[in-house]
Amino acid sequence: MADNGDSTFTVIVAAVANLGIAVAKAVAGIVSGSSAMLSEAAHSVADTVTEVMLLTALKRSEKPADEDHPVGHAGERYVWAMLAAVATFVGGAVFSIYDGVHTLVEGEELGDPLVSYVVLAVAFVLEGFSLRTGVKQVKAEAERMRAPFADYLRLTPDTTVKAVVMEDSAALAGLMLAAGGLLGGQITGSGVWDGVASLLIGCLLVYVAWVLGRANAELLIGRPLPPALRAGVREELLAVPHMVDVLDLVTLIQGPGEVLVAAKIDFRDVVTAAEVERACEQAEARLRARFPSVRRVYLDPTPGPVDGA
Repeated sequence: MADNGDSTFTVIVAAVANLGIAVAKAVAGIVSGSSAMLSEAAHSVADTVTEVMLLTALKRSEKPADEDHPVGHAGERYVWAMLAAVATFVGGAVFSIYDGVHTLVEGEELGDPLVSYVVLAVAFVLEGFSLRTGVKQVKAEAERMRAPFADYLRLTPDTTVKAVVMEDSAALAGLMLAAGGLLGGQITGSGVWDGVASLLIGCLLVYVAWVLGRANAELLIGRPLPPALRAGVREELLAVPHMVDVLDLVTLIQGPGEVLVAAKIDFRDVVTAAEVERACEQAEARLRARFPSVRRVYLDPTPGPVDGA
């Protein structure tokens, strides 16, 4: 899994791109009178606010463990990422849907769309560069984990990078919708196309906010390792001498690159206390060697069903 340095760079690139794009879109929307461009401006403002929250999440999650927070602050990343998803919904989706409905009901006076087209073209290049940075990081992480790109993006606990990739993908789709609304208005002379484009942009942002909110909610509640990795953990434990069975296994993702493993282990009846201690040390070493993200291992020697009968 990536360290915070990679994620921070990805988020900063996205934040800088979105801030400049937001200003340009707002100016173009006012000049052209396009509700879709104003919706796109709101979209970029929401993305900028989101990235500021993600940077806050990265910074605060780096704080080391202390007496009051014995397992560290990694989970705080998901609190801020959840707030970022809410910002995307409120700041972008609600405004876009409202503006689209207002345009359809009240109509709009279309101005010169040339400025909007120029801004959309520049924004497309900048958003594309930002998306490329995020995708490059996700690809590298997926290769390290030997997982397909799509599966890794769906399951990655690094929701900051996931947010950047999804928001930039939505931004590119939104730019094409805004361009379609402008073109439709030019051809027909009707503002309906622009209003519809604004509504579609709003719906797109609702979807992105929902996906990101659900992912962060799952991690805040507590998400285990995927089944294949849990099977690997069980395999490593059973490979340790004197460990007969894994009676109960709990894995918990605490943050990107931070996994807790707790298990009840049935040991051979004839082993000594010293052998149990050495086996536990060996098991922890094996788990960390195979799964570098495993930071905490708690093993509880427990009699099996026959032993406890």
